[in-house]
Amino acid sequence: MIEQHADPEISDIPEAVAQPQKGHRIQLVWLIPIIAALIGGGLAVKSYLKKGPTITITFKSGEGLEEGKTKIKYKDVEIGTVTDVMIARDLKNVVVTAEVKRGVKPYLVEDTKFWVVKPRITGGTVTGLGTLMGGSYIGMDVGTSTKAQQAFLGLEVPPVVAMDVPGSRYLLHGTNLGSLDTGSPILFRRIQVGQVISYALDRDGSGVTFTIFVQAPYDRYVTTGSRFWHASGIDLTLDANGLKVNTQSLVSLLVGGIAFQNLEEGAASPPAANAVFTLYPTRDEALKHQETLSFDYRLVFKESIRGLAVGAPVEFRGMVIGEVSQISAEFDFSSHEVNMVVDARIYPQRLRSRAIGPVPPGSDVNRLMNDRMVANGLRAQLKSGNMLTGQLYISVDFFPNAPKAKIDWKANPPLFPTTPSSLVELQTMLAQLAGKIDKLQLDELLGELRQAAKTLDATLKSADSMVQHVDREVVPEARAALEEARRTLAAAKQTVAADAPLQQDLREALRELTRSAQSLRVLTDYLDRHPESLIRGKQEDQP
Repeated sequence: MIEQHADPEISDIPEAVAQPQKGHRIQLVWLIPIIAALIGGGLAVKSYLKKGPTITITFKSGEGLEEGKTKIKYKDVEIGTVTDVMIARDLKNVVVTAEVKRGVKPYLVEDTKFWVVKPRITGGTVTGLGTLMGGSYIGMDVGTSTKAQQAFLGLEVPPVVAMDVPGSRYLLHGTNLGSLDTGSPILFRRIQVGQVISYALDRDGSGVTFTIFVQAPYDRYVTTGSRFWHASGIDLTLDANGLKVNTQSLVSLLVGGIAFQNLEEGAASPPAANAVFTLYPTRDEALKHQETLSFDYRLVFKESIRGLAVGAPVEFRGMVIGEVSQISAEFDFSSHEVNMVVDARIYPQRLRSRAIGPVPPGSDVNRLMNDRMVANGLRAQLKSGNMLTGQLYISVDFFPNAPKAKIDWKANPPLFPTTPSSLVELQTMLAQLAGKIDKLQLDELLGELRQAAKTLDATLKSADSMVQHVDREVVPEARAALEEARRTLAAAKQTVAADAPLQQDLREALRELTRSAQSLRVLTDYLDRHPESLIRGKQEDQP
């Protein structure tokens, strides 16, 4: 049987009392993570605020580049780090991704340059030796453009001159590269004042264009009248004017160079930015007088022009008045001969002559003067300028005995009369002499000479035999005859002595002869006075 309990009274149950809610308290264990999170967040914000832009640089090779290690430097100050190196989609290049500092962003412009710094030898200078120990890095040169850019094409060769170096840049146009290279020196009065920045072949292949940089303050010496030329190695010239040797510095002798000089008569005004100049092959070509007036003439020679070259001088009594501009050959159908044609350019201002005497009004002074001089024997002639090399030049002088000729002004260019060279005249004389000698029938003369030589040889042999015979037989007899002649002379000496009887008889005979001669003289005189006595006889003299 279940025992039933009586329900307690409501008053006996304790009454719940509501208490006010208390605030949440942070446990000490959570304090450290919160502080770490705050520091991390601050660092993250700071890193985000300091994070610079990301750029890409395309190189042909990834040599010396490593992710997270290779640095980007400007003036040897680190400004970024390579974060990724990967092959381009075309498999021809390498794309380098790098992060640079935030402050570098204004300098990432269109003409900013990047390149890999490593040891190089260019233009006689050595660069990048520091990378032998610290490894390669990417160099940077800030451009001057205002257009922002984040994708760049890296240079294979570092720029020779930084963009912020004071100076001027110029363009030179030459016919060939020669021994020049990037970094070759620019020389002014044998002092290096700049360098070759770059070079490129012209689009039409007609020459090479160089970009050069002349440092300040030397760039003020470059004017519109400046002349540039190759100063590479030794400029050795052996021509009709003789031997010439020109050289610049030792550096240009080894690695080449470019020199420049101002013409005295050239303008002194500064050239425009990126002005274009001509790069001449030699100093003589560069400093050649720039003529403002010239006349072209054509010269026809019927002789060999071996040794005559384009550029050979044309002289008038030792003064250079022009140069050879072209050499060719032509066939003359009228004479069926091949003539050598030489075009010469004459600069009349070099003579600086004055015409004396009246000049017909309205006449061409140059044409009138040339016609009169040609009428007096003015001719062009080939002459040897260098006996060692056989170089020829053209001499213009007066030849009074030259055949009469005139300038053919109708031809284009005018045809100027010429005269054979002295060597040709000598050859002609020798040929004439040879013809005369050939007419002398030398074969017959030589045959007679051979016969005479044989006869002379036989005569000499006979004379030799006679001499031997004389020596053997005649000489002893001659000695005996000489002894006999000596005895005869001694007897004759005694005979002709003063006291010899023969002498006395001879004197007496001479006296008789003298008396006979006197009688004969008397008879002759008498007959001369009395010729009739030959008939009548001698008559007695009358008393």
